Amino acid sequence: MKRIAAALLAAGMALSIVPAASAADYAQLTNVRTGQQATFDRVVFDLTGGQVQDSVQSISEPVGCGSGKPISAPGVEFLEVRLTPADGHSYTGSRKLTPGLPSVKSVVFTCDFEADLSIAIGVGKANPTYRAYYLTSPLRYVVDIDH
Repeated sequence: MKRIAAALLAAGMALSIVPAASAADYAQLTNVRTGQQATFDRVVFDLTGGQVQDSVQSISEPVGCGSGKPISAPGVEFLEVRLTPADGHSYTGSRKLTPGLPSVKSVVFTCDFEADLSIAIGVGKANPTYRAYYLTSPLRYVVDIDH
């Protein structure tokens, strides 16, 4: 009986120390869109939940996070967008897009596991100039890549 009480006390203490995640600090991907503007191409990630940590890094080729195997996709270079904590579990669209725009050649999912969502954007030239930022009402993560 003492062991059960001790286990319950330990679990209660752990729960009181570790804050519960709320919708405000977790994002879910609902849609991916691409479009061409006069001087740049745009990739938009529609999200629900909250604005989460983001990063964009240049990579030579996309690889799957679980297997480490290369993912075949058009592009001279790739910009890997990472959102965390986030997931695309309820996203029902294609996980491999080939819009064929002047700058954006492909969009492929590289990771959707344990609140780590990464998507690589294949671009048509090395060292692309880009801007990445959030827009709100509704929440979107936007990547603009210059032509």
